[in-house]
Amino acid sequence: MATNVSNRQGNVKNLRSHSLRATKKRQKLNLQVVRLEDGTKVRISTKEKRDLLKNAKAA
Repeated sequence: MATNVSNRQGNVKNLRSHSLRATKKRQKLNLQVVRLEDGTKVRISTKEKRDLLKNAKAA
């Protein structure tokens, strides 16, 4: 089982109909399962995954 590492929250926005009635909608995060070097599985967002890969290549 993968554990959540990210502290990020999803967005909340309004859907607008033609009559301009507002209803709430939640946008969930795009979480990916990534295996770390020590073998543990974690769930991180795609933005954090991209940042990790970018920093790993720079180092």
